[in-house]
Order: sequence, then C-alpha cells, then structure tokens
Amino acid sequence: MLVQQILNSKASIDVVTVTPGTLVRDAAQLLAEKRIGTVVISKTGETADGILSERDIVRELAAHGAGCLAQKVDDFMTTTLVTCTRADSADSVLHQMTEGRFRHMPVVEDGKMIGLITIGDTVKARLSELAMEKDALQGMIMGH
Repeated sequence: MLVQQILNSKASIDVVTVTPGTLVRDAAQLLAEKRIGTVVISKTGETADGILSERDIVRELAAHGAGCLAQKVDDFMTTTLVTCTRADSADSVLHQMTEGRFRHMPVVEDGKMIGLITIGDTVKARLSELAMEKDALQGMIMGH
C-alpha cells in the first residue's frame, strides 16, 4: 500500500498549520479544539518548517512549568523533519515512525506539503491490506 492510498482514505487531507511566532498556548488550544496531536509550523502554509506535538508541549511543561505556554512554537518545534512522498510504501513509513519514535509525518512533494499522515492512519491501512490478503487466501483455499 502506498501513502497516496492512505491519503485517499482520509476524511480530509488538510494540514493544520500555524506560523512561526505563534504562542505555544495558542497552538495547544488549536490542538485541543481540532482534537489532533500535532501542528505543522509553516511560514507559507505550503511548507513544513517544523512540527510541534502534544508530547513536545508536555515535556516542556514538565521541565519548565506553565511559563512555557507564553513562549513561541519556534522554541520547541522539531525542525529536522522526516517526510515522505505519496509514492512511499506504508511499510516504509511505519518503519520510519516506529524507529524514530514519532507519530506524524508530513507528505511533501516538490517542496510543498500535500498532506500529513499519522501512525494510526498507517496502521489502519496496513490492517485493511492484511484483511484483504487473508480473505483472498481463504477464497483460494476454499476454491472460490
């Protein structure tokens, strides 16, 4: 299964972004309102300049207290992003996410962000693929 098929199965491929300079408190509010786990930091809304997750915010809260909420997302965002393209395989993406211990990956082509997939999206797609393979094998065994 390819990343493009995962994107096709999502209800929306819109990526929630904020601009550099956004306060962490505002990003956290957006995460809560949208019920999502990460926000992409983008100067233009088309590029992935950084990523800030719930985990990043929780780590800063634990280390520095509530004062971190008044700081800018730029201070805590991950800037060395692992990205994929729509032609990458779900297995490859799942492996990268598992090895890197992260749950969100921007889909980028020609320097522009075209979507965001989560480890949940990838696992769901892989399970669906395995179920189809199982059904096909059972059909072959049963002679259907």
